[in-house]
Amino acid sequence: MLVVKGSWLGRLGGLPEFRSDDLGDFGGPFGFDTRDLGRWDTGLVAFLWDAIRAATRSGLKIDRSSLPDAIRKLLDLLPDEIAEPPKPKRSVFRPFYWLGGKVIDALTEVGALSDLTVQMSGGGVRAVLGRAMLRPVDLFSNTRSAGPSALTIVSVVNFLVGAILAFVGAVQLRRFAADIFVADLVGLAVVREMAAVMTGIIMAGRTGGAYASRIATMRGNEELDALAVVGIPVSDYLILPSVLALVITMPVLYLYGCLLGILGGFLVAISMLNITALGYYQQTLGAVPFDQFAFGFVKTLAFGLMIGLVSCRIGLLAGRSAADVGIAATRAVVAGIVGVIAMDAIFAVLADVVGV
Repeated sequence: MLVVKGSWLGRLGGLPEFRSDDLGDFGGPFGFDTRDLGRWDTGLVAFLWDAIRAATRSGLKIDRSSLPDAIRKLLDLLPDEIAEPPKPKRSVFRPFYWLGGKVIDALTEVGALSDLTVQMSGGGVRAVLGRAMLRPVDLFSNTRSAGPSALTIVSVVNFLVGAILAFVGAVQLRRFAADIFVADLVGLAVVREMAAVMTGIIMAGRTGGAYASRIATMRGNEELDALAVVGIPVSDYLILPSVLALVITMPVLYLYGCLLGILGGFLVAISMLNITALGYYQQTLGAVPFDQFAFGFVKTLAFGLMIGLVSCRIGLLAGRSAADVGIAATRAVVAGIVGVIAMDAIFAVLADVVGV
């Protein structure tokens, strides 16, 4: 019989510890006497649990009938023995398993993005018909944030890119008395590649990260769950205005970036080379046909759609903590920049195939 009496408060400390050798050669049934038990807490439960486990290992029959009901209920929640933690498995490098997992993850994301694209297409059609849950004020706010608010950084970056191209071209072409061809270099490079790519990278870093962090914050605040409860589709209410804003503003920013890039090259060329302003203007018009603008226009539409969808998708996959918001923003920026460069490479191959 294990006699327990007095006060057993673990929070005050000083409780005894039951050891396996305390049973000695005891061979009869193992019971408890708690008639003189005073105040107690989980410290007593831990002591009795140690005693019961020691008796179980010794093969003794345990009688818990004399214990108070509250203690019996707490002891019933505890296992008879503590399970040993599993031994850590040795990590074996299996490249095919790793590669297969990466391929499956990539295909899953491609499928999710495809499904999101279909939802956005359907939402766009419903918006035209006036049936989508799209508030005009949200579309206007996203368009203003993605367009006019980004003019300053788009202007600075594209102007400097055009100026750098003109400076590098002037240093080399001046050796061959081909100063006038600086206009061809700047015009084609800016209109065909640099304005579209630089504008896409700017929007991926500026707007794509903002979309991902905004949606991730709403997930952490359970606002997305609230929208689902009241029956408002997130795709129409949040994602559609964000994607439409980028699709609308990206081509306009591209044309604006072309103008600023050519202007930067123009200022550098007329200051360094023996070129007149009128000659530079006419050479640029002859070097850059209209189909180059159309090609860049289509590219920026694809860039805007990709940045919007990828950023919103990453925001939807974010966790609910504050740290996950920063992680989602970082992932959206990286994915957007890499996606812009990868899509530009694909468009370059397609342009060579179709002869643009």
